[in-house]
Amino acid sequence: MVQQVLYRALVSTRWLAESIRAGKLGPSLRVLDGSWYSPGTRDARKEYLECHVPGASFFDIEECKDKSSPYEMMLPSEAGFADYVGHLGISNDTHVVVYDGDHLGSYYAPRVWWMFRVFGHRTVSVLNGGFRNWLKEGHPVTSEPSRPEPAVFKATLDRSLLKTYEQVLENLESKRFQLVDSRAQGRYLGTEPEPDAVGLGSGHIRGSANMPFMDFLTEDGFEKSPEMLRAMFEAKQVDLAKPLIATCRKGVTACHIALAAYLCGKPDVAIYDGSWFEWFHRAPPETRVSQAKDGKA
Repeated sequence: MVQQVLYRALVSTRWLAESIRAGKLGPSLRVLDGSWYSPGTRDARKEYLECHVPGASFFDIEECKDKSSPYEMMLPSEAGFADYVGHLGISNDTHVVVYDGDHLGSYYAPRVWWMFRVFGHRTVSVLNGGFRNWLKEGHPVTSEPSRPEPAVFKATLDRSLLKTYEQVLENLESKRFQLVDSRAQGRYLGTEPEPDAVGLGSGHIRGSANMPFMDFLTEDGFEKSPEMLRAMFEAKQVDLAKPLIATCRKGVTACHIALAAYLCGKPDVAIYDGSWFEWFHRAPPETRVSQAKDGKA
């Protein structure tokens, strides 16, 4: 098999600061703030308007999704995605750099990174360390909203990077794919509740392993080294040479698994977009595993 040359999944704060200083922002380089916070905690759009990386646009993940779906954060259509990012000045020739303002260093940015990739865009990177470290290192910020010239983006869905409920259900029998859940251990086991959820029990899909996404990040909010990431996969007996599906609550932190595997040279991790939220509401009870006291997985 010919080794695929992978586009860089991470860029450093220093690289981005120097690119901005050199006047490289424009049609060929766009920056996105992909922050999202639980309702009642922080207001992502308000924070963006008050302070962001110079030239960055706000990527509203609540707008760029399938609003007709009963599930939490499902992908928009090809046309919907193309229209949304085109209005942000992004074409198929743009290098997109995405960050978020989470205190962990990265939370929603890998979801936006994966969304571009699943719609056929190769040149997309996550800002390593996020806005947390951008601020900590004293790089410039602004409250000036960006007004990029709209561009034309053609989206082509790469179905190999996306899995549906039916495919994951079939996989319980065929076991063609390994399945890894990125939620915190208590939620995976069913011993802790799902946050901000009504009518959603905790637990996991039968046969899935658990790799909490926070573990892929250092205490300072940077992505761990490929060597450390490989060791983490090995410790969980996840074989990066074999097919892999990532899942979580709503298809967001699962993208941290895809990013970590990509950094180890594996670019083909698929995301189960509906994840636990869809699975809990649709799957046969015997496919849901939970240690919850009430037994309602």
